Amino acid sequence: MKCRHCGADVHLPFIDLGSSPPSNAFLEGGDLDIPEVWYPLKVLVCEQCWLVQTKDYAHAAHLFSPDYAYFSSYSSTWLAHAERYADEMTGRFGLTERSLVVEVASNDGYLLQYFQERGVPCLGIEPTASTASAAREKGLDIIEEFFGLKMASRLASQGRMADLMVANNVLAHVPDINDFVQGFARLLKPGGVATFEFPHLLKMVQGNQFDTIYHEHFSYISYIAVCCIFESNGLNIFDVEELPTHGGSLRVFAQRRDTLPYPVTENVANIRRKEHSAGIDSRDFYGGFQTRANKVKDDLVSFLIQAKREGKKVAAYGAAAKGNTLLNYAGIRPDLIAFVVDRNPAKQGEFLPGSRIPIVEEEALNREKPDFIVIFPWNLRQEIEEQLNYVRRWDGQFVIAVPELEIL
Repeated sequence: MKCRHCGADVHLPFIDLGSSPPSNAFLEGGDLDIPEVWYPLKVLVCEQCWLVQTKDYAHAAHLFSPDYAYFSSYSSTWLAHAERYADEMTGRFGLTERSLVVEVASNDGYLLQYFQERGVPCLGIEPTASTASAAREKGLDIIEEFFGLKMASRLASQGRMADLMVANNVLAHVPDINDFVQGFARLLKPGGVATFEFPHLLKMVQGNQFDTIYHEHFSYISYIAVCCIFESNGLNIFDVEELPTHGGSLRVFAQRRDTLPYPVTENVANIRRKEHSAGIDSRDFYGGFQTRANKVKDDLVSFLIQAKREGKKVAAYGAAAKGNTLLNYAGIRPDLIAFVVDRNPAKQGEFLPGSRIPIVEEEALNREKPDFIVIFPWNLRQEIEEQLNYVRRWDGQFVIAVPELEIL
């Protein structure tokens, strides 16, 4: 395999999670009688640029289908994060009614709605029809395509260049990462800024967050790797922030390399030192991840089997991609977890890919009163515990599997 950034041969193994269907390929009732398509899920490390990447098996068009079911607005925590961002960026970069904010992978308008409320013109780029439609219902202007250099050149020729470009949790989702980043360098105004948020590889390894690996994520990104990618594709990083979202993320601020309007902050050198001290640019850093993932799998399966033997009922909360990775890696089926609750109506009545566990509305918890509820989106643990605190009335308990099994 060739590195999707630098083209070097890639051999260093990171983790092998067996095989699974795409994590957001939910099933309808009629699909249960037909086979699913499963792909190997292996991750390798490039020792030239240190980009961690999923081995290529599935095409992006198969992963991000028109009925894509992930809607950002169902998390109050994420909405609050988005609104804070809109406030901070509007103030820091002096955005006004004469500015243009462009968000790539704008999903259901969870973020752009806050710029719109502040009178800042905005444009969303979102390839999935389901979420693009939801964003348009908020009155947002959405282009329903995949983003890259070709689209950026077309928009720039139309005079729609951006003062601020936003890419939240999408950099890992693009197979051609060079073309994607070149699009930002093309669409930014000379004094424009692009911010990218993505789960930080350092936190992923330290927190044993192997369940964030799935086919829709083509890359797993460190600062060292993203700096290399940006510098070779027309962008310069001038600031970076560490965020608590998604188990620990980075927000990098980039500018055009041919203009460089902003000075580089001390944060850039600090994060580089932190990663170098951890050994991200060495082979040793990537060893042992497989062993720790195996322990999580074994501990969860043992817990579920013991609960079944004791006649306990186990359900789950959150039909999240990370949950599907864990379920399929562990081989868990409905005999061990009866159902999963999700607030998103688009998922209710469907079945999880691979495990085929039914997805139901929240009222099922009151009806069935499970003894244990496994929280799959552990990054929203506090929000979910508060939302479901009523389960304590029947002595229900919450369970977290990652980074290690914990009964709350």
